[in-house]
Amino acid sequence: MPFATVNGIKLYYKDRGSGLPIVCIHPPLLTSANFNYQSEQLSDAFRVITFDIRGHGASDQSEAPITYALIAEDIRQLLDHLGIDKAILCGYSTGGTVALEAMLAYPDRFLGGILLSAMSEASDLVLRTRIRIAIGLSAWKPAIRLLMLAITWGNSDSSQTFRQMIKRTRLGSPRSIHQYYRCSLSYNCTDRLARITSPVLLLYGEKDWGFKRYRLKLMNSLRHASLVLLNQKKHQLPTKAASEIHAAIREWVDLSGLEQPRREPGRKEDLQQAELPGAMTGMEVSGESRELH
Repeated sequence: MPFATVNGIKLYYKDRGSGLPIVCIHPPLLTSANFNYQSEQLSDAFRVITFDIRGHGASDQSEAPITYALIAEDIRQLLDHLGIDKAILCGYSTGGTVALEAMLAYPDRFLGGILLSAMSEASDLVLRTRIRIAIGLSAWKPAIRLLMLAITWGNSDSSQTFRQMIKRTRLGSPRSIHQYYRCSLSYNCTDRLARITSPVLLLYGEKDWGFKRYRLKLMNSLRHASLVLLNQKKHQLPTKAASEIHAAIREWVDLSGLEQPRREPGRKEDLQQAELPGAMTGMEVSGESRELH
């Protein structure tokens, strides 16, 4: 297995394909196996990099307490290790929050962001309650096994996917998983989102009702955001809506011109109207929005 020693720790990673680099970030407890479909199906046109966050999967346990800032620095150093100057970040759920932190901390290293079912804060009672439950269960070793089964099964589209994911999930450090969950309660970057000048693609399931407030916050605060709502989909997009998000990513990269020199901050660019398979799409560029049908 490929490992990189970065930021004082050994991280497991997979580097597949060539072209524009996309770095995928998983949420607490899960691992890079959550992005197996992206690694397999996007690597024909992109260089897809997946990795296990410290203390998760095959990566070493973290001696330092896990924070979003620490994970962002790990990503920056992983890019250095791989000889990548600039990349696109792709974060799922809480991994999307880490992607926002990384884009804020190192804006010169990231061409843009792809946020799947993501949030810039955890501010509603239901989500905070769920996170608190996960924090409590991850602090008790007998209970974390049940949490692993529940979260992995909920993110699986088949028994084969479940077997692949649970095998890697069980390698994680309960302490690191617990710390990653705890970050979710206190972190909030909503008031700093306007500092992100690179384009961001937001993908959400139409039936992910609890995250409607978070997609609206991101759309209202990010300067260059494009929104794609996936029909009849819920939260677990990397595994349960892979073909739809891949079509949206390819479309967005083409329309945003990310393989060309970056646009000047604040400059408006017109995006052509396009219909994405299985999706309801709303695009916003520099504060101008429209529905695409």
